[in-house]
Amino acid sequence: MNLSDSRTIKADIDTVWAALLSADVLKECVPGCQEMTGSPEDGFQAVVVQKVGPVKATFKGEVELREMQPPHSVKIVGAGKGGAAGFAKGGADVRLDADGDSTVLQYDVEAKVGGKLAQLGSRIIDGFAKKMADEFFTRFQNALEEPDEDETEAEEETARKGWFKRLVS
Repeated sequence: MNLSDSRTIKADIDTVWAALLSADVLKECVPGCQEMTGSPEDGFQAVVVQKVGPVKATFKGEVELREMQPPHSVKIVGAGKGGAAGFAKGGADVRLDADGDSTVLQYDVEAKVGGKLAQLGSRIIDGFAKKMADEFFTRFQNALEEPDEDETEAEEETARKGWFKRLVS
């Protein structure tokens, strides 16, 4: 499964780069992440609980950051084992380009699964992988952007929005 997309994030390129290297940000952004430890230099270890179709599994895996060109690009490579459910592995090529006060984040994601997960069929797996990528990058964007000042009802829902940007500003 391959997926490409881009997002414009209302934060400067250095803030976006710092967030990509932060275990705390990654933990908040990875759907189902229970635990995230490590560093960009040594890699990250994660525990993620996910349900794909009828299969629910706890994945324990590792994520490495390779080919880093600060603050413009990084290759994120990861693999996780979910016991009897099987395994998942993949990667993302992430590119950052400054655009005034914003940053354009472009990504190309590739994912592979095996075991019981692979038996679910490519349509379910592809849909799940797209949903996971979209949710990760939406959460990542929300962690960096300040909420609009005219938001009132949605303010409680987005109370955490922009938390990383406020932390580093």
